[in-house]
Amino acid sequence: MAVEMRHLRYFLVLADELHFGRAARRLHIAQPPLSFNIKQLEQTLGVQLLERNSHGVKLTPAGEVFRQSAARVLAETEAATQRARDVALGVTARVRIGFVGSMLFRGLPERLHAFQALHPQVQTELIELNSAQQLEAMARGSIDLGFVHTARVPPDLSRSLYMSEPFVACLPEAHPAGGAQGVDLAALASEPLVLFSRGASPDYYERVLTLSGQLGLQPRVRHEVRHWLSVVALVGKGMGWALVPQALAGSGVAGVAYHLLPPSDIRSEVHLVWNERSMPAVLPLLLGALKPAESPQVA
Repeated sequence: MAVEMRHLRYFLVLADELHFGRAARRLHIAQPPLSFNIKQLEQTLGVQLLERNSHGVKLTPAGEVFRQSAARVLAETEAATQRARDVALGVTARVRIGFVGSMLFRGLPERLHAFQALHPQVQTELIELNSAQQLEAMARGSIDLGFVHTARVPPDLSRSLYMSEPFVACLPEAHPAGGAQGVDLAALASEPLVLFSRGASPDYYERVLTLSGQLGLQPRVRHEVRHWLSVVALVGKGMGWALVPQALAGSGVAGVAYHLLPPSDIRSEVHLVWNERSMPAVLPLLLGALKPAESPQVA
């Protein structure tokens, strides 16, 4: 008996859940057919992939190795299927683009829209992920291009600096520290800081705290969130102040004001990452069209 695609799909879901009941529900099948298919797979391969007990299952060493290979095979099969469907629909290329949320305010949607109008045969897909998630997705081959906030990428990936911009102070609109002559940093010394989560972006977390020290501040980190818009929204609700990339001044969030800071070499950076070995042929053309937008000006 040959290994079939459903065997790989069932096994990968079970390897994720490590529980037959949960895996069956996720696959929308009953548990007996799932168990039967996994047994078929093990018999066909002639190896034990799972160790079963009353609490659930765990992968054997052979199962761990097979999981990695099965994931690649299934991804390649799905990609080949999608390419065939694209050709049938007149789409000759597809580019999956990972992006951090702040790229929505750096001209990315507008540039993609313009590119699509000139090249309708190229289909672009936007997938919002944080920087770490994008690097993982690129390792799996599930995105082709990424916009990330870190220069620390695996050595097998190509990287180029897409844009660099200053940080600005984001304050509640009527905050007394924000005057026409600039921001009164001393008045912020005891104010709580709203900060991007260390887990979502270690680079940003470290960069903001380093910039705070450079400004002579040792702020109290009161709130940590996972998206820049959440940072700005919390500031707008009077929950503290924040240091944010200048592009966020174009976010349109009500109740906040942005103020320039003294010049600093600590800046917000966006890097483009891709894999030379597996990049779509159309990617260089797309990269040429995605020139950085000017960040909104801050008074």
